Amino acid sequence: MDAKGRLNFPTRFRDVLSQNGSDILMIAPWKTHLRAYPLAEWELLETKMLTQGGEQQGIISFFRYVIGGVNACSLDKQGRILLPLDLRNDVGLSKDVVLTGMLDWVEIWDKDSWMMETQSTRDSFEDHEASLAKMGIF
Repeated sequence: MDAKGRLNFPTRFRDVLSQNGSDILMIAPWKTHLRAYPLAEWELLETKMLTQGGEQQGIISFFRYVIGGVNACSLDKQGRILLPLDLRNDVGLSKDVVLTGMLDWVEIWDKDSWMMETQSTRDSFEDHEASLAKMGIF
């Protein structure tokens, strides 16, 4: 990411965006990182929040944090997105970032935070074995 907050969005992620028919990404804060949703996926998430959110106790503050912080960002001609300063500061993004495709969204992490998260998951890998087995993955 450059000093102005422009992030080169990888071609493989841009290709998925173009298949969805939009170059708009909805960038939302997610505690330790940012989540970038294609517009259509964000709209599905909003619908779930509206229809199922009332069933979850105490969730309104989470919705307020995520929905209140979301920003629409478009790709420029060089395939970059401009991450707003408030979002970068909220999750502590520096120059070195990691993008991780998560099927329906892309996570944007500060590299140091990503390294700590990865190490934590690696250290507790066996904690996930039962869930993975239930899904037929392990």
